Amino acid sequence: MCPEADLNESTFDKLEFDEIREMLASHCHTSIGKQLARSVTPSTKSRLVRQWLAQVEELLALENEHGFPPMGGVHDIREAVRSSAFPAPLEPGALADVAETLIATGPLCDWFARTGEHAVLLGRLGERIRDLSWLGREIYEAVDPRGQVRDYASPKLATIRRAIEEARERIRRVCDRILRQAHVTKMLQYAGATVHNDRTVLPLRAEYRGRIPGIIHRSSDSGATLFVEPAESVELNNGVVRLRDEESKEITRILIELSRQVRQHAKEILSTVRAIGVVDVVAAKSRYSQRRSCACPKISEDGTLDLRAARHPILLELFEREKRETGTGRDVVPIDIRLGDDFDVLIVTGPNTGGKTVALKSVGLLALMTQCGIPIPAGEGSKMPVYKDIFVDVGDEQSLQQSLSTFSSHLSTLLAILNGSNERSLVLIDELGAGTDPDEGAAIGRAIVTELLELRAKAVVTTHISALKAVAFTTKRVDNAAVDFDTESLRPTYRLRLGEPGNSNALTIAERLGMSPRLVKSARGFLDDNARALSKAIAGTLGSRREAERARGEADQARLSADKERAAFEKERQELERSREAFDAWTRWVSALDTGDEVFIRPLRKNGKVVRMRLQRQRAVVAAGAMEIEVPLRDIEAPQGDEQ
Repeated sequence: MCPEADLNESTFDKLEFDEIREMLASHCHTSIGKQLARSVTPSTKSRLVRQWLAQVEELLALENEHGFPPMGGVHDIREAVRSSAFPAPLEPGALADVAETLIATGPLCDWFARTGEHAVLLGRLGERIRDLSWLGREIYEAVDPRGQVRDYASPKLATIRRAIEEARERIRRVCDRILRQAHVTKMLQYAGATVHNDRTVLPLRAEYRGRIPGIIHRSSDSGATLFVEPAESVELNNGVVRLRDEESKEITRILIELSRQVRQHAKEILSTVRAIGVVDVVAAKSRYSQRRSCACPKISEDGTLDLRAARHPILLELFEREKRETGTGRDVVPIDIRLGDDFDVLIVTGPNTGGKTVALKSVGLLALMTQCGIPIPAGEGSKMPVYKDIFVDVGDEQSLQQSLSTFSSHLSTLLAILNGSNERSLVLIDELGAGTDPDEGAAIGRAIVTELLELRAKAVVTTHISALKAVAFTTKRVDNAAVDFDTESLRPTYRLRLGEPGNSNALTIAERLGMSPRLVKSARGFLDDNARALSKAIAGTLGSRREAERARGEADQARLSADKERAAFEKERQELERSREAFDAWTRWVSALDTGDEVFIRPLRKNGKVVRMRLQRQRAVVAAGAMEIEVPLRDIEAPQGDEQ
């Protein structure tokens, strides 16, 4: 849906973005919508991303009162419409699909007519949908939903089919007369007629060949039965064959004419069907948002990413499937994460299977979803920038053809990322510095983090190398985060703590698993001075960092609550203003009413005419059909075109 995007294609594979596309397609109601959903591509243009998200917000605001746009009966008829330009007419089945789709444009246009004033951006989409239901009905009058040409598709066809039925009735009478003869039925395999190549025949036993005058058309596979057309019905059958030929020619003429009409309106039909598919994708985004309690993030222009209670979208689907299949399942632990405000590079540390990679991929997937205009499974108040590039280094990218080692491949990927990164890039690196000596890995890791800062890229980096934790203590615009681990249960909690470096917890785990205090103490003694100093520094700052993060969270929550109150007040003010304007317009209209003017009478739900006005009593006498009634002025309004 956005061919101008410059995002790295390999990013989609590494983050399993096709799963998101399939998830979106599963919420579409039309085949063309599903096709478009499977090809959605993130945009790198902030204006377009805002527009896509605003469309979803408009539809969600309308859904309670108006429901989603009606999509029943819509088929992907684009190939059929394009084929209508060829000499051969469209098949009846294809025309039936075209008719059903075009008829469906009527209710869809009605929906947009009702909602247009409340949804400007959706209204622009609706303007691309033409009401072609009149053409659909014309086709439907000739071709039924099963793809059969109707008898009354043309007067000539109706006459031909009546003649065929009359001829067949005469043939049936001839055959019935023959079958009532006892000596004839003894010669048949079964007492009944059948049809072969549109000719009525009798199943004669082979040993009675020649005993029934007529034409043998074929024999059974075993040769035991001969299918004979009685001489008495030959001319009648010839007449049916001739009529069938006429019928075929008339059907072809009708199909050519219908195909010509489709061809004449091909441009309108194709643009309308495409627009319907886009509307279906917007509706799918909205359904997904409702199902997963998603939010449309605000788009930041300053490169700030602020995700609140964010959940990995693919894990959400996976765990939901587990619950459906087994009755029990896991819940995705939400995380808070930010970038680009007080730091640009986040170094995430902690134990294996603690959720570091999940957190990393969550950021990448939610960025891609945002830039596709898909609401994200995160809390209100979340903010996302629009990135020009998203680079990902996750997993073993060894190239057997080049005989590269894991480390060499990892380093080659990192260098390529650095060469392509700038201030509009999001960089996600899993296990920075892995695959080589820890000291050298730490040195390379520090160099890469420093280069990312120079490039002003935004980055989330996971690592097991303890020395990289110290970077945040000595380098501006870098911070730590830890995936939490419960040392009592020896299980990860999957929570992410910003501002705290994580621990491998190896010694704590060893102690819980039964290693003697003496061995644990001995092991701690073997830790080098730098490791002990880092642990001491971390412990010294831990309390203040947690308090700072708590205060920040409370301030953000207060700001969000204030924003909600302001938005609610503004909405109420606008509604009051609209009500006042509507009342003023109604007052002017009532004051101008005169005898004979048409009005709509709400209690009767029908139009009537003013007999006399009693403004001093705030009432009016109106005639509705044969009766006159007096009603309060508040119960009349401008006449409606179609009475309810």
